[in-house]
Formats: sequence, C-alpha cells, structure tokens
Amino acid sequence: MPSLPAQMTAIAIRAPGAADMLVPEQRPLPRPANGEVLVKVAAAGVNRPDVMQRLDIPGLEIAGEVVALGAGVKRWKLGDKVMALVVGGGYAEYCPAHESHALPVPPDLAIVAAAAIPETFFTVWHNAFERGRLKAGETLLVHGGSSGIGTAAIQLAKAFGARVITTAGSAEKCDACRRLGADVAVNYKAEDFVAAAKAATDGKGADVILDMVGGDYIERNYEAAAVDGRVVQIAFQRSPKATVDFRRIMLKRLTHTGSTLRARSIPDKGAIARAVEEHVLPLIAAGRVGPLIDGTFPLAQAAAAHARMETSAHVGKIVLTIATP
Repeated sequence: MPSLPAQMTAIAIRAPGAADMLVPEQRPLPRPANGEVLVKVAAAGVNRPDVMQRLDIPGLEIAGEVVALGAGVKRWKLGDKVMALVVGGGYAEYCPAHESHALPVPPDLAIVAAAAIPETFFTVWHNAFERGRLKAGETLLVHGGSSGIGTAAIQLAKAFGARVITTAGSAEKCDACRRLGADVAVNYKAEDFVAAAKAATDGKGADVILDMVGGDYIERNYEAAAVDGRVVQIAFQRSPKATVDFRRIMLKRLTHTGSTLRARSIPDKGAIARAVEEHVLPLIAAGRVGPLIDGTFPLAQAAAAHARMETSAHVGKIVLTIATP
C-alpha cells in the first residue's frame, strides 16, 4: 500500500449561502469502509446538485487512482485508474467510493473527461433508456440541451438511433447542441418548444421527454408528448409544484416517472453502473460519445467553478482538477 498522508485538502462549506462559502480546508484522510476503495482524486465533476445543496464536502463524481482497499473489495487493485459515482466528498484530494460504483478509465480517455462521466452518464442512461425506454427510431425531447446532462443525452440518444429535439437558452447554445447531433434545437427564450416538437414530428410529439426544469414545463411536456409518451423528471430548476390538467395523461396514455441517484441504494447504483459499463463505456472508449468540457478549475477555486455554473453560461461540464504532489 502506498504511503498516504494523515490529512488532505477538501472543499468545505463554511455556511449555507453563495458560492464564496466554498473554502479549502484540511480534513483527516478518509478510510475506505467494507466494499469501498479510496481514490486519490485527479479530477472531480461539478454538477447542478452540488450548487443547489452545498452540504458538507460536495462532489458526486470523481476520477483518479485507487490507493487503498476496504475489506472485501474484489474487483479493484492498488494503482487502478477508476471513475466513480460517490455520495459526496468528491471535492477533495482523496475520496472513498463503493467498488460497485466505479468503472475503469479507458486507456485513451483523459482523466478530466473521466471525472465528468459518472453522475451525468449514469443519470442519462437510467432515466432516458431504462425508465424512459427510449428506442431506436423514437424521438427524445431533452430540456437543457447544453448542460452536462443535455450534452450527454443528445449523444447517447443519437448513438442508439433516436431523433433528438432539445431546448437551450441562446442561439449559440442551440448551435452547440446541433454540433453534438441534435436534429432540432429550440431557443426556449424565443420559441415555443411545444409547437417546435409537434412541427418536427409531423404533429406526433416526442416519445420520451427528459426534463430537469419542472414548474410550468410539466403541463407543456404533456402537450409536447406523443401518444404513449414517457416523461422522465430528473430535477426541478423551477418549482416542484405545478397546476396541471391531468386529462392528457389519460387521453395520451402518458407515463410520468422520475428518479434521483443520490438516494438510491448501493445495489441500485451498482446495477446502473454495470449497465453503463456494458452499453455506454464501449462507446466512450471508442470516442463515439463523451463529455463536452466547458472548462476546468483548480480544486481551491471551487467557488469560482460554482459561480460559473450559476451564470448558466457554460456549455457541457465544469471540472475541478487536483494537482498531484
């Protein structure tokens, strides 16, 4: 086992509030529990839940090197390069991860890109393909197409033979979505996405809708959905409450479902990880899909990374990098 320090630098939350509440501090080195590996973090993805929650040490996805093994770990060995979904604590020099929630980093994949994969691609795979049952030949409407989730969803949907309609907040962001493969990109500030989705599908509507907005989008999603459509809720950037005419669910035979990763059990997350490894990782390794990186920030500048995300000017993923001593 490599010699490990007693302490590490981590980004802590000084108090609830704005991005400047994120401050570097020294913390005791965590120890991996049963079934966990300790990862020396090289990079950590920044996600919207980190910004919205700011609890303890944030960070839901990491990439780096396995440097310690908890009892019972079977798959990984010291020195393995992994990317992993974690329950928090990713904004740190070291972070434990359950062995079943880690994936091998493909040899040709940059570590910064690897850190931007677990939270985003796990979320898209589970919600669009497992819960939403998106199939080749169907149409996916994904809101927030220029976000980390959106850019991953566009690529995966196209890779598996679906058509993609997406919404974004500017002409530049719409252009970025089209470059990733979106068939139709709608500037929601200037166009009605319901009308655009109907026009793009000859009046049929979208088979699957991936929504992170909520609020008044809920009822509009029902309007934009096809008969037997599936609406999958993954976040609420607007309100989690809405006044909705639910007759459309009956008339169109709609399904409205949703999920969140953080609250899922260890076996549930492990099952998603294995599905991603089987179906998505080969596409990533071949360079057919991958995270679009908006920019990187050193770990100590986590507050600046959050400020960047809060502007919503980013396209793709923001990643923190951790220098190797």
